[in-house]
Amino acid sequence: MDLLDAVSGQRATRHFRDAPVPRATIVRILDAARWTGSARNRQPWRFVAVADGEVQRRLARCGRYAGHLGTAPAVIVLLSDPEAGSDTDFDMGRLCQSVVLAADAMGIGSCPATFFPDDNTVRAARICGAPTPWQAVHALAVGFPAAAPHGRSAVPTGRTPLDRILTCIGWEDDGA
Repeated sequence: MDLLDAVSGQRATRHFRDAPVPRATIVRILDAARWTGSARNRQPWRFVAVADGEVQRRLARCGRYAGHLGTAPAVIVLLSDPEAGSDTDFDMGRLCQSVVLAADAMGIGSCPATFFPDDNTVRAARICGAPTPWQAVHALAVGFPAAAPHGRSAVPTGRTPLDRILTCIGWEDDGA
């Protein structure tokens, strides 16, 4: 699969097979993701990989839409330093997408979660043993994908057509 297909074909995986994800697979995913660019190469992140069901269930209670963390084979928590600069949120978004794409390349599905409100970002970080000032704003459920159950998804599907969201300035009409 080429990179454009990987980006445009990426979908969140919320249903996983009942199979553990080997630690070596998680390490390989995160070794690739750590090369993600960041403002001034600050790399304002740390990782916590979790395959302990009780810890995962505690993390799942740290966000309104984090419940899937409690039933996944593994969770990757992305820690960030809130004092690292105003562009940290952007850097963390880039990092999360790198984890998603690296996992997909290894046959691992993933679904991001965000911990909120702000008190939960601190709580989730402490659950993972992270010291101050690290916070856990983002995490990903990871595992080998399983078929989604039958029925209608509560999550909207599809994408807005490009001609409704793209404005081009400075090109003459070249038919593209």
